[in-house]
Amino acid sequence: MANTKAVIMARGLGSRMRKQADGVALTEQQQAAADSGVKAMISVGRPFLDHVISALADAGFTDICLVIGPEHQVIRDHYDSVEKTRVTISYAVQEEPLGTANAYLAAADFAGDDRVLLVNSDNYYPAEAVALLNGLTTSGLLGFDSRAMIEQSNIPADRVAAFALVTADDQGHLTSLIEKPSPDQVAAAGESPLVSMNCWLLGPAVLEAARHVPLSARGEYEIVDAVRAAIESGETVTLVPVRAGVLDMSNRGDIASVVEALADRPCTL
Repeated sequence: MANTKAVIMARGLGSRMRKQADGVALTEQQQAAADSGVKAMISVGRPFLDHVISALADAGFTDICLVIGPEHQVIRDHYDSVEKTRVTISYAVQEEPLGTANAYLAAADFAGDDRVLLVNSDNYYPAEAVALLNGLTTSGLLGFDSRAMIEQSNIPADRVAAFALVTADDQGHLTSLIEKPSPDQVAAAGESPLVSMNCWLLGPAVLEAARHVPLSARGEYEIVDAVRAAIESGETVTLVPVRAGVLDMSNRGDIASVVEALADRPCTL
């Protein structure tokens, strides 16, 4: 049975996006969205999140839940009014920005006992990559080839080098996830290690583990901690390697490159 549910985490404060950037020219609409920190609603011709959702629909994920904050009425207003022919959109409110595991828990009623895609709202994942998770019968994670990320995304090499390194055993099961790896760890991983871009397919065992994870050192409930706990309890997480780029909308300097990359990309909700 295909997996069709997707949870998009759109609750973040957007601290990096709020920061002014020298030499970055924005439209009035982009400026207002950047100042608010709501990265997903930055216009790239239409809201960036529209493109994210359209790509997920292309990959077969058509039942969408947006995890938002109580102050994010602009997101509700847009998706309540925009024409939708391929997807259904619902909302889950994360009262405080307490991390990715907490965001997943906010969507617990939506997830139910199903496997659900869990992704960031400030990343555009190519549909052909996301589709690889569609038919999995286990939990899963896309592992992006770091060289392909540099060649095919708008993310510079130094940022890619800071992403979590992931490895699998001979059966393709996730065995390690090293967040914020040191230069020595990156060097030891080889020429083109796999990195996580937080594109997960998660089953109910991970949702249950998310209920019990402690606060991390940075004061958040982290989805990677829930995944590790679930694996320790017997959950299988398949690492799916892909050679593809991911568009990142983290700061104001990213906007122009995203606009260029998506200029001719079809977008239908």
